[in-house]
Amino acid sequence: MKRRQADPVHYTVSQMDPEAARHARDSLDLVFHMSNILDTGLDRHTLSVLIALCEMGFSPEALAAVVKELRRETSVSSSAAKTAPSAP
Repeated sequence: MKRRQADPVHYTVSQMDPEAARHARDSLDLVFHMSNILDTGLDRHTLSVLIALCEMGFSPEALAAVVKELRRETSVSSSAAKTAPSAP
């Protein structure tokens, strides 16, 4: 069985009053819905991490650049693995 990763928003939500926790969940739902409409490919966990980092003061532009770079590197690695000759 796949173990679910800890979600930064979950920890924060569990320590909030019920109304604030509901608002945080609703906000994440909205961001996730917008992310899907924009076809970003980001899952709820990744979005919650990015939101938490923004709330800690990290620049959204810098985080976006990191996400783009990680995707580019993953794409390059995947392409290299596909074109590399396999061992006999």
